[in-house]
Amino acid sequence: MQKTILITGSTDGIGLETAKMLIAEGHKVLVHGRNKTKLERVAGELSRFGGAGSVESYVSDLSIMAEVVRLAAEVAEKHDSLDVLINNAGVYRVSATASPDTLDVRFAVNTIAPYLLTKKLLPLLGGSGRVVNLSSAAQAPLNPQDLNGVSAHNDGMAYAQSKLALTMWSAAMADSLGADGPVVVAVNPASMLGSKMVKEAYGVDGADLRIGADILRRAALSDEFAAASGKYFDNDSGRFSSPHPDASNPQKCAEVVSVIENVLARFSN
Repeated sequence: MQKTILITGSTDGIGLETAKMLIAEGHKVLVHGRNKTKLERVAGELSRFGGAGSVESYVSDLSIMAEVVRLAAEVAEKHDSLDVLINNAGVYRVSATASPDTLDVRFAVNTIAPYLLTKKLLPLLGGSGRVVNLSSAAQAPLNPQDLNGVSAHNDGMAYAQSKLALTMWSAAMADSLGADGPVVVAVNPASMLGSKMVKEAYGVDGADLRIGADILRRAALSDEFAAASGKYFDNDSGRFSSPHPDASNPQKCAEVVSVIENVLARFSN
């Protein structure tokens, strides 16, 4: 049965490879990017993998919370339901750490934007949908208050903290929604894959992106993830595993969610 799947950050890297796989299997994929020209080109290329209407494109800068809200509204305007949301978009090295909202771009894109987008799209996802959040093997403890503004940490540390924070809110959201909400799962797609991010950060070509795309496809569609809400899948080991201990601490996870909610309250009017 055809599924409708939104993949953020799907103009290159793992997101693009995942879109290719899903479209080729007959699903309808909503692709997202920040650059309109690049997005239109990619959407045209992707349409060759499926039939007419297999691809829709959405432009949004996820470092700006108003654009995240607009993205959710545009999806909701065209669709009564959404089967899967894959929060794939992420940043590592940035030219300026302060976002237009005076947040840290790395936390804004990697942690806060996917939380906000998920919350806005919950009515479309219902109890049968899935939310797949791209985590990482790189996870580092953070002071949740750093989500409030621009962090002084270097790119590597901020990235690892942002991915732990994403994993923490995934667990907290899964717990709060329970059986009434969609499956919410955090996935490390595998370390050192050949994405633009890895090439910029480490100067290496990396492994086949299809390794990461395949696990995202499985997380989105396969029965093995049907009861995985709140879990963490580590594709380096090929199994569900334990994330950083902070992501298994309900109190610490709740604190991260509380700070994110307080941040978003600043942009709610």
